[in-house]
Amino acid sequence: MKKIDILNFITNFRKAPNDIKTFSEIKVHIGATDEAALLHVLEEMKQLRTLREVEKNGEKAFQVTAK
Repeated sequence: MKKIDILNFITNFRKAPNDIKTFSEIKVHIGATDEAALLHVLEEMKQLRTLREVEKNGEKAFQVTAK
């Protein structure tokens, strides 16, 4: 699981630069079997201020703030 794959899935700077993806959408796309590892990577990216955690339809979601 690579950080760049997560960033590229969440946003496409030409089509949807401010797109928001839910945790479940990211998990399905990445094919993560270890939810804890995915949460750790997302948390690390939040600390680096690459991702911002938001809420979408009552679910935890993420938006790219810097690439």
